Amino acid sequence: QVQVVESGGGLVQPGGSLRLSCAASGSIFSIYAMGWYRQAPGNERELVAEITSGGSTDYADSVKGRFTISRDRAKNTVYLQMNSLKIEDTAVYYCTADLTNTLGFRGNYWGQGTRVTVSS
Repeated sequence: QVQVVESGGGLVQPGGSLRLSCAASGSIFSIYAMGWYRQAPGNERELVAEITSGGSTDYADSVKGRFTISRDRAKNTVYLQMNSLKIEDTAVYYCTADLTNTLGFRGNYWGQGTRVTVSS
């Protein structure tokens, strides 16, 4: 069994910063990529940032220059540093891990989400 657990959401004023964390644990054989998605009310879930096992990163245009994704491979943990937050960054942020479990099954595992609210 694989668990993906996010933490670090909360309420922040516009222009502020937050750091999200996500840890994957359990019956993991290999992780290929981890990433962050977000979903605002009435909107579809969208990719925010992702990082591959090789360290390559990709960002949504709306967060480039403000958000930074990083990882600790030894801990199967990924972080999302969010700076210069805007009201439109308000959403539930979900972590996902593309991995193979110890039974040989490869799939995308999702966390339960953490809420980020940017408001004055």
